[in-house]
Amino acid sequence: MMAWMNSPIISSQTSQEAAAYISQHDPRLAPIIAQVGPCTIEPHTDYYRALVWSIIGQQLSVKAAATIKQRFVDLFDGTFPSPEQILETSFESLRSVGLSGSKAKYIQDLALHIADGKLRFDTIETMTNEEIIAMLTDIKGIGEWTAHMFLMFSMGRMDILALGDLGVRSAIRNLYGFEKLPTPQEVIDIATKNQWHPYESIACWYLWRTLDNEPVS
Repeated sequence: MMAWMNSPIISSQTSQEAAAYISQHDPRLAPIIAQVGPCTIEPHTDYYRALVWSIIGQQLSVKAAATIKQRFVDLFDGTFPSPEQILETSFESLRSVGLSGSKAKYIQDLALHIADGKLRFDTIETMTNEEIIAMLTDIKGIGEWTAHMFLMFSMGRMDILALGDLGVRSAIRNLYGFEKLPTPQEVIDIATKNQWHPYESIACWYLWRTLDNEPVS
């Protein structure tokens, strides 16, 4: 479990190292990397807020999600609520800011996992990717895709291959000559063939750039 303590995360330096490595091994991504420049992912440690925002933003436009996020914060007098405050707030009040019934339940379940100690952020950085994915997907409304985005954009893990992301699959189809969207196994095969490891997150980011469609965690 301690393997991650000294492992690099995404930074300006490691992004440059990753770009150089991928360019050396993947002739399809090399010109894109040269054109786009360094990866601009900026990891942070505001993990709880990031997960709440991820739930709120599911299947919504950026504009619609922003409106609901503001109403959500306004519900708590303009400050981001603690898990305990969310649990003390009625379901109807959460729904009143524009949350669907499902999303209100998901946010309550996230708050409950934190309050119960099932989800702990003080030790999360020592956990493996697989352990974090298992812990997060135990929460209602958080699936593997959300967990992958959290690992990439919040924690800055460099070796996340977003198998289920439509943008990644679309970019691979376009860039590597697939007639149809590649299967998850075909995504793995492309990553293996072009030696993306241990920089799969960076490779995915450049794939998104070909679509000009970066996901936000």
